[in-house]
Amino acid sequence: MGFGQPLRRDRADYREDYVESYWRDGFAIIRGLFSPDEIVEIGAAADQVHAEGAAHGRSFRHGNLFYNVASGPGGEPLVRMAQWMSYHQPVLNAVRLDRRIAAILDPLIGPNLKQIINQIHWKAPGPSNDFAWHQDSRFREPREAFRNLGTSYVQTGLAIDPHTPTSGCLRVVPGSHLRGSLDLDCSGEVLGNAMSDETLRAVGLPPADVIELVMAPGDFALWSPYLVHGSGENKEQHRRRFYINGYVRAADCDRGEWAFRGQPVPFGPKQALVHYEALRERPEPHYPS
Repeated sequence: MGFGQPLRRDRADYREDYVESYWRDGFAIIRGLFSPDEIVEIGAAADQVHAEGAAHGRSFRHGNLFYNVASGPGGEPLVRMAQWMSYHQPVLNAVRLDRRIAAILDPLIGPNLKQIINQIHWKAPGPSNDFAWHQDSRFREPREAFRNLGTSYVQTGLAIDPHTPTSGCLRVVPGSHLRGSLDLDCSGEVLGNAMSDETLRAVGLPPADVIELVMAPGDFALWSPYLVHGSGENKEQHRRRFYINGYVRAADCDRGEWAFRGQPVPFGPKQALVHYEALRERPEPHYPS
């Protein structure tokens, strides 16, 4: 499959449009970045990873690789998320290093980038995979390892399935990133909890400002770590898949796997420290208690 092709441009002002939108609104969407044939291959790779997680039957970790597996309504394994599956899945690894992504990120955060997020989210039908209102900046720990967060880090998401209001698409509050870190209610887990209008009102964000990011398979979203966002219930009959990769300007981050140094950088012989603090002390395969 043709990963690594030159960046598509559907209009002469393509680049200026998304760059301006990103800094003004806190997000942007690039339509049809990956072709239908590529999405078929990416979807098959995602399904392989899902089957691996389900086979474990519960959450499993091997170094940075992690499968978040809950119990479904009938007691079946509910795979909600996988992290760093690109260490062993070649198609997903090729996507995260695609030169089209590097070209999109370059005018935002430059050519030398590390990666601190590599995830697939599966939103199964029902409310169990809701994401409460949050800012990704909440998860950038330890604080001292991430500098100039608002201008050095970009989260990206590739739609593998249709993202619509009925499938639980991403919802955002445009311009909320300009407020910086907000004191959002963090009393519960983000994953598995519903969005609440009261959470927005408590920090002065009008619920009426919320918009839904409708995306077709192959569409590519970018958003700021300070953008307030969440997603609701999937009322369709299929798992809604989303491939998320987060990149940071290397000079502003002490953690993460190298992704681009002007060109794609393959994984090294040893996993880099990202978010799993016990990576060096407990790198072996295990089921977290």
